Amino acid sequence: MSMFFCSDHSREIQEDIIGSANYYQAYILIECPQPWAYNALESKWVPENLQLLAQEIKYNRLPIKLLLISDNESHRREEKSLLIYQREHEFANHYRKHEFKLKKIEEVALIIRKWLWLGDTSDEITSEVTRDILVCTHGSHDKCCSRYGNPFFYAASALISDLKLQHIKIWKSSHFGGHRFAPTAIDLSDGRYYGRLDIEAFREILLRVGSVELFQRVYRGWSILPPPLQVLERELILSHGWDWFDYKIMGRISEQNQNNSLMLGEISFETTDGYHYLHQAQITCDESKTVTVKGSCNASKESLILKYSLASSGSESLVIPKYVRLGHPEVLKTAS
Repeated sequence: MSMFFCSDHSREIQEDIIGSANYYQAYILIECPQPWAYNALESKWVPENLQLLAQEIKYNRLPIKLLLISDNESHRREEKSLLIYQREHEFANHYRKHEFKLKKIEEVALIIRKWLWLGDTSDEITSEVTRDILVCTHGSHDKCCSRYGNPFFYAASALISDLKLQHIKIWKSSHFGGHRFAPTAIDLSDGRYYGRLDIEAFREILLRVGSVELFQRVYRGWSILPPPLQVLERELILSHGWDWFDYKIMGRISEQNQNNSLMLGEISFETTDGYHYLHQAQITCDESKTVTVKGSCNASKESLILKYSLASSGSESLVIPKYVRLGHPEVLKTAS
């Protein structure tokens, strides 16, 4: 058996994990008991109608991620949870949650189709859980997710219980990318990805306390933004602190050169007092951070992983991005 662990190697070469969050418009989370196959939706408990739906979503290239989730009671519990997180507006700070309780997993595909094609969520329930945290423990897909994901899941579960955070639910999850950053997690409803987590960092993220400098080492990015913009968003988190998570945000790549090695990124945001800002920065492909690694423990060859940074003027100092205060909506309305 190979003793190579992709997560250990990524740490050893000090790979920067920012910009590795996947870019999705919606997440569909289906409670399904373990064990899971390498391709989770081919697991024995997944019915054929759900497998066919997953193939349709893939064929139509819909920006939707289907994941299996479970906890320690999933194999005993009769009812199963279906969670749909969807992005409704471009200017937002989270995904909207729809939760369903189903008597059997065969009903899942029908509910998803009603939501997907008709926008029908009439069967949803109200839940006190407003935050679902997914920890990848999909060991049949990559052994690092078992080796590091499972212990972290149990430690994180104990922490949430000790802190009596009843509005937060933690789940084991099937593969969502980035096993070389294990233990890795997605925090929903905001859709932010984390990696190389330890319990102290997790506690600070849960409670939004302490120094945001931890985002330099554990933050993979925000799935509402394309990967290059995730680099800029991290800089704004470091600048604004925990207040950033209460702002409504929208981002785009406004300009880019032919080979995408240099681009102009824009993030506009609205603060809690109603003021609007625009932040612009040049983002460049950074050869000093770009790495050639095995993306998983079982990869047969190495892959080139491009990394991005804010463009520099000279050898060290960062270009200070253009920062524009656009004003308060009522002030602008009066002025016009």
